[in-house]
Amino acid sequence: MVAIKKYLKEYSLLVLGCFIFSAGAVMFVEPYGFAPGGTYGLSMVFHHLWGWRTEVTALCMDIPLLIIGILVIGRKFGVKTLICTLLLPAFMWLMHTIYGYNSLIEPDVTDISLFDNQILAAIFGAIVYGVGLGLIFKSRATSGGSDILAMIVNKYFHLPLGTCIIIVDGIITLSTVIAFKDWTLPMYSWIIIYVESKVIDFIVDGAPSKTMMIITNNVDEVKDIIINELGRGATLIPARGMFQGVDRDILYVVLTRKEMISLRYKIADIDPRAFINVIDSSEILGEGFKNIKE
Repeated sequence: MVAIKKYLKEYSLLVLGCFIFSAGAVMFVEPYGFAPGGTYGLSMVFHHLWGWRTEVTALCMDIPLLIIGILVIGRKFGVKTLICTLLLPAFMWLMHTIYGYNSLIEPDVTDISLFDNQILAAIFGAIVYGVGLGLIFKSRATSGGSDILAMIVNKYFHLPLGTCIIIVDGIITLSTVIAFKDWTLPMYSWIIIYVESKVIDFIVDGAPSKTMMIITNNVDEVKDIIINELGRGATLIPARGMFQGVDRDILYVVLTRKEMISLRYKIADIDPRAFINVIDSSEILGEGFKNIKE
């Protein structure tokens, strides 16, 4: 029963993610000629140049890439990536048929606010893109396409995968300069890629947790707040100060942002001379946070 719920959740996230991604492409990104990487970005360039349907062109590129990826890298992509490869163009076709090709923030070349419209379309498109892709990644799938090219480059040239993805998407993004002779389009696309990556991180990992390392003369009082008021655990690390050579204890604790702020102010009341180091922690696995199996 638990396994069934897990699969239902993952496939529901996959379907929802594909739908949201498609909505972002149709309603924000495609009408302005942006190309924020991937086969869909390149397909949008072809759509504006020759009128090819974005979803059909992307599918024609994604299926061969998926086959090449399986042959070169192995069957690591799985059923979910295949489903994603088919769902994305299906949803885009449905939206084009029902909604059309106009942007939700319609470009108007006679309007002096065109620049504002482009910025809004890029930012909101990036947010919607990021939510869609974040849900796809959270379902333990990939969107396929150019990611497969990046993995192949990674395998044979031993470059970091993140670098490979940036190289592949950067080349696709720059194609808008060749196609439209307009340097502003890749700049908008880079805005989309940056904002989208931040949204994906938030969807997949949640809000960053805070790691606090606390040196205080009132260890017992601070420990009591952490355990009894915040309901968190902590680790006591023996240390020696280099300036005076005095043995001290460091309290090591991981908290949410809200808990961190609360604890910081309580420590300020207890020991105004305390030393606190706060570190952003992008991922915390274990009791009280994300399940380590995820």
